[in-house]
Amino acid sequence: ALVSVFFTILYIQVQAQGLGYIISVASGDRISFEVGTFFLVLVAGGYLVAGGLRAVYWTDVVQGVWMYVAVWAGALVLSFRLFGGPLELWARVRAERPDLLSLPGPEGYFTPGIWIGMTVALSFGIILQPHIMIRYYSAVSGRTIKWLGATTPIFLMTLYIPAALVGMGGAIVLPDLAVPDQIFPELLVRYAPAWLTGLILAGATAAAMSTLDSILHANMTVLTRDVYQRYIAPDREPGHYVWVGRGIVLGLLVIAYVLSVRTFGFLVTLVTLSGAGALQLLPGTLGVCYPTRRPFTKSGVLAGIGVGLTVLYLTLVTFPHALGIHGAIWSIAANFAVCIIVSLFTKAPSEETIGRIHGAVEDYVYGSGEEGLEEALRS
Repeated sequence: ALVSVFFTILYIQVQAQGLGYIISVASGDRISFEVGTFFLVLVAGGYLVAGGLRAVYWTDVVQGVWMYVAVWAGALVLSFRLFGGPLELWARVRAERPDLLSLPGPEGYFTPGIWIGMTVALSFGIILQPHIMIRYYSAVSGRTIKWLGATTPIFLMTLYIPAALVGMGGAIVLPDLAVPDQIFPELLVRYAPAWLTGLILAGATAAAMSTLDSILHANMTVLTRDVYQRYIAPDREPGHYVWVGRGIVLGLLVIAYVLSVRTFGFLVTLVTLSGAGALQLLPGTLGVCYPTRRPFTKSGVLAGIGVGLTVLYLTLVTFPHALGIHGAIWSIAANFAVCIIVSLFTKAPSEETIGRIHGAVEDYVYGSGEEGLEEALRS
């Protein structure tokens, strides 16, 4: 629980910084980055505290649709206005900046080892973060989970296409931009109609807020239920935990705001670090979903997480990306190795425990649905 919360705080910082960038650029710096970040973070926290999970889900639906349409609209408008269309944009990039279209990139950073590591961290790592896992747990049926598995990759893959158009086009039009993360709002403010810029930036703001409120809710749930209720105050009234959760949201908002205005870095770097940390939960997750003849043990999983986080620090700070391989790869490899070895010499969970937990998952997805899940967990 603490590992997942710690690394998703970085993700909260990313969303807060993104909100500040949008407001600052859209207002022509009339509203400072700090003020814009403060008010939008306050709004997201406000409707989360007032409406809880229902508010998060309904706002995410509206914001998600708006974001998707806005990003595509902005990318297409800019590509046609500046280059004559997406194909012409790619032709310009191929002619003027071919280094952007092949590894290791213009600065030699994206070696195959770095690229693969970032891909793993940004895919498996992000999926294992609590705000994503809660989505799976709250699905109304196994059928819904299957649809999520089929449609989410399509949604994300098609969302990255306009992002690439904006990034590549920005590298041609504004090559010396001081803060590259501001490229989308900068291009819109300079080259798109004002009314369209407002609608698109509202969509971008919605995207950041939808992720921000989801992470805040997930971390609040984890800290309240898995830490506070379980270890500190197990027998209180439900209303007590509601107020504790609201206090946790406030605390997380303060931390996110301070980090966003005091520590800067490329947003993709922060997201990758967040994913690499959450990636350390992979052995335990696989152990639950796919128990083997010799299952992972509690001691093995915990030892693997500890070693994985240590290796992640060493390969990101002390020996950055040793041998040209991203720290996420080194850390998860060490994690699995330690988890397997320690599990061989420590007590495995009983057959009854494995059957109860894994059977509940299997029955929920492939069997009798929600009723079967509840019955399996009670037995």
